[in-house]
Amino acid sequence: MPHLAGSLVKIAACGILLLAGTQRFSSTYTDFSRWFDLTTVDAPKPSIVRVARTEHGYQLMRNGEPYFIRGAGAVGAVHLDLLTRLGGNSIRTWAADGLGPVLDEAHQKGITVMIGLWVAHGRHGFDYSNPKMVAAQLEEFRAKVRKYKDHPALLIWGVGNEAEGTGEDKDFWRALNDIAAMIQQEDPNHPTCTVVAEIGGPKISMIKRLCPAIDILGVNSYKGLQTLPERLLKAGWNKPYIMTEYGPPGPWSWEVPTTKWGAPIEMTSTQKAQYYEKGYNAAVATQSARCLGSYAFIWGDKQEGTATWFGLLMPDGRMLASTLSVGKMWTGKEPAEQAPEIISLQSKSFAREVNPGQVIRVALKARHVENETLTVKWDLRDETAPRRPGDDSEQPPAAHVIDVIRSNHESLVFRAPEKKGAYRLFVYVVDAAGFVATANMPFHVGKVPPPASMKK
Repeated sequence: MPHLAGSLVKIAACGILLLAGTQRFSSTYTDFSRWFDLTTVDAPKPSIVRVARTEHGYQLMRNGEPYFIRGAGAVGAVHLDLLTRLGGNSIRTWAADGLGPVLDEAHQKGITVMIGLWVAHGRHGFDYSNPKMVAAQLEEFRAKVRKYKDHPALLIWGVGNEAEGTGEDKDFWRALNDIAAMIQQEDPNHPTCTVVAEIGGPKISMIKRLCPAIDILGVNSYKGLQTLPERLLKAGWNKPYIMTEYGPPGPWSWEVPTTKWGAPIEMTSTQKAQYYEKGYNAAVATQSARCLGSYAFIWGDKQEGTATWFGLLMPDGRMLASTLSVGKMWTGKEPAEQAPEIISLQSKSFAREVNPGQVIRVALKARHVENETLTVKWDLRDETAPRRPGDDSEQPPAAHVIDVIRSNHESLVFRAPEKKGAYRLFVYVVDAAGFVATANMPFHVGKVPPPASMKK
């Protein structure tokens, strides 16, 4: 049989063919077409993606057609059917390890992928002044680029994620540019994008001066999302950008209020949905001359700050108001269904110190625009433990049995735990279709210990 380069062979068997060891066929020609249907199926062709300059600004082009990113960051191929049903067309990954099955499933569903290359962070111990470490990382990425560069789902190479730190390390930026230049050499068919945590300090000036091989700027922005376009212009960035992460203000002390023991105050899911929409309209929808699209954070669920802070989906895939809000932004259409709304979650113990065993009263106001019956579930957990230096992971806090005195769909009366410490009470409001609304309140049993610096 001749070698069929660049093609797959499809064999429809009507019998059995045995090839034993090194046995050779006789010189007599056998017509195998009686047994097999041999046809060739063209392998999927790699996509060709370009950043085009237009009379109005910039436009992403994929296989010769304009392409605007309507995406979300995702860890794995999770709930991709739902993403496409809501109008999404792309996902972003943070690393490329074991990515083959994700790319295959995404391509099957018509979804593109911004493949992330996890560039090492200096705060994790990587030394960008060490030539051997830098060279080894470059070659590691070269192998990954060669492995995935021809996959038809590939859209953009994401070179690093928030690896820049303060943005002052010139060795880091030079190494980053070397990675991007290597990608351009190995794969001229897909642009490069580096992702920074906001744009403060010298980040923009460093990229402009030391990273000419970066085609697109990716920005992760939360509380500052609505003012980002104006700040980019003031910083001197006039090339294209992508909102690579966006969502509600994060669980960090510079973005949200905190309790006296450092617990962040979280928005309700209803408030988050409004924040997603306002931020998208300000930084993406009205900036089509420079913004090539966006990736909402995060498609799925994640423990960060709390279990409910960022996820666009519940762990079992159920949707929230934020999910529907993102779908509305992708399609420009009002969603056919609505999630429950939480108007307020109030308590005199909200963000306060209470005594062990003290009675705590909580009032909940929730509604559904279609007057559907709502189910309310309460969940009590420890406060999330502070991260260890250099460790970005968080473990889900332990759950506690609630000592309930009285509970209904509008209130909860319970006794505080006897054990002193920081806690957080969650409420989940669910409608008949399974849509969810969430809110929570932190409280502290016992007096908050003084900071270590104040102890004698």
